[in-house]
Amino acid sequence: MYRTVTDFLSDWDEAAKGTTQALQAFRDEKLDQAIVEGHNTLRWLGWHLATSPAFFAGLTGLDVEAAKQEENVPGESEKMVAAYKKIADDIHHEAEKKLTDEKMAETVEAFGQQVPRGAILRKLIDHQTHHRGQITVLLRQAGLHVPGVMGPTKEDQ
Repeated sequence: MYRTVTDFLSDWDEAAKGTTQALQAFRDEKLDQAIVEGHNTLRWLGWHLATSPAFFAGLTGLDVEAAKQEENVPGESEKMVAAYKKIADDIHHEAEKKLTDEKMAETVEAFGQQVPRGAILRKLIDHQTHHRGQITVLLRQAGLHVPGVMGPTKEDQ
């Protein structure tokens, strides 16, 4: 759980940088890569990461809008990167503007219970880290470069 806005913003900026690197490794012709048929694809994961932060932010009272939901997930990785960068910047600016250290400990309704804002923001980062891990596996399966988001990868050594 985050207790200070500064701690959240520091972690958020680092996590957003890593997620951006992962999304930038996508190639349009490989967006349908899945671990097995019927599972999440790079396309779905990329768009999910570009839109789902709005849900978590909304739970904390931050006014962040997701990219317009299209009937189909975009087929261009550039659109996913741009949408993610925008929402990541929006979350940073909204948190800076609206949150205080005192508000981080205040509880709000989330997931059917009262949860501190700082805990929801931790879940936001954990959620994207989880999906970035899935992306790493799919990038490798697709024969694409796996960026060293949390340290060097085999490809970087």
